[in-house]
Amino acid sequence: MAEGDAGSDQRQNEEIEAMAAIYGEEWCVIDDCAKIFCIRISDDIDDPKWTLCLQVMLPNEYPGTAPPIYQLNAPWLKGQERADLSNSLEEIYIQNIGESILYLWVEKIRDVLIQKSQMTEPGPDVKKKTEEEDVECEDDLILACQPESSLKALDFDISETRTEVEVEELPPIDHGIPITDRRSTFQAHLAPVVCPKQVKMVLSKLYENKKIASATHNIYAYRIYCEDKQTFLQDCEDDGETAAGGRLLHLMEVGILNVKNVMVVVSRWYGGILLGPDRFKHINNCARNILVEKNYTNSPEESSKALGKNKKVRKDKKRNEH
Repeated sequence: MAEGDAGSDQRQNEEIEAMAAIYGEEWCVIDDCAKIFCIRISDDIDDPKWTLCLQVMLPNEYPGTAPPIYQLNAPWLKGQERADLSNSLEEIYIQNIGESILYLWVEKIRDVLIQKSQMTEPGPDVKKKTEEEDVECEDDLILACQPESSLKALDFDISETRTEVEVEELPPIDHGIPITDRRSTFQAHLAPVVCPKQVKMVLSKLYENKKIASATHNIYAYRIYCEDKQTFLQDCEDDGETAAGGRLLHLMEVGILNVKNVMVVVSRWYGGILLGPDRFKHINNCARNILVEKNYTNSPEESSKALGKNKKVRKDKKRNEH
């Protein structure tokens, strides 16, 4: 038994090395210990029209007596089209039991995408889904690998920023301590910003990291103080996690943390188990921790006292109104 396991492990390692060598940046290691991987497959590398992410987990029995556990991630892949592709992959496994099949799976998916691109139908309208909307695969593997093109274009008018001279330097980016709950992992990233151009630069830099780019959601918010107008330029992005960006921005606003000239991005890797409202708590706790750690606000205790004081003021005001 032990010899069989050792043999499977060696064959898996050889296949993993081969896949990494063949596909380069398209191949992403999600969890090396758990043998979970993701590969982004497109019909055309230079000008992709259709893209799909294949996630696989290699059980100890693979390739000898068990297939890889897999998940197909693409917003456009539904119904009969998903069933047909799954059947094709399972047929490949049955025809090659005992053999390494990841390469065959990837190339089969690429063939399907190429055939699809040659049809007259337009490319997909990619839109992420929030946790509650997409529960179809809640017991499947973690993460929904997003193509780099999912980085949203930030339509900023740079001339309206508070700086007279454009700031073109990429600000330093710090990464917080991850929080894990029921196989979902949350991690905050922080950068000082003084203009929207830097916001875009920080997002682009973060997305160069394959692990961050493959997160199910990358929620962010920023606040920039405009000296000349004595106002804040601020915005947020849910990235498919409904209301998360707004909650994050609210945390950063006056009355709670009251931070300025900073942006926070919180990456969430979905673990297959719905967390309900707890996910918002983890998103905000990640953000609060890194803001406190980097001295953008008071300690959590002082912030809580300030929040309590504000609530008391509001209650007293209401009481007086009555």
